[in-house]
Amino acid sequence: MLSFFKTSLVGQYIFVFLLSMVPLVELRGAVPVAHGFTLTSTGFNLILGYIIIAVGNMIPMPFIFFFARRLLEWGKDKPVIGGFFNFCLTKGEKGGMKLQEKAGGGLYWALLLFVGIPVPGTGAWTGTLAASILDMDFKKSVLAVIGGIALAGIIMSLVSFLSIGAILGFAG
Repeated sequence: MLSFFKTSLVGQYIFVFLLSMVPLVELRGAVPVAHGFTLTSTGFNLILGYIIIAVGNMIPMPFIFFFARRLLEWGKDKPVIGGFFNFCLTKGEKGGMKLQEKAGGGLYWALLLFVGIPVPGTGAWTGTLAASILDMDFKKSVLAVIGGIALAGIIMSLVSFLSIGAILGFAG
């Protein structure tokens, strides 16, 4: 099964698609993997890979916005899952409060930058959860998160391209 993802072109596209949906990994992890696939002789199309990664990163957004908060609130006092659910709620609330403090009237621009600047703990999952916790408008939040995904994609592409170029340059 794992060899399917390594050797099959379709498997590589499926792999980066699924990887882009994983919390904390998201686009930030899928873009460097896509760059790695281009180094093999499989014919991996990086532009198509970026589109697939962006779509994969966007698919969880409506579910997170409309259901994650309710699920986390429901499970925060449950014996086995309560600790993790409280962690997620706290992270979303802190992210939301930071956005509100720094943004003032430009909350949606702040959300775009929060999602778009690829540092640990930011991304579409956390940004969408923060927007849900802050009761932000869904359509405006989606546009801000999509803009953030595009920005993160550009940044990660440049970082991946420069890193791979440097590694290949040093390797000879």
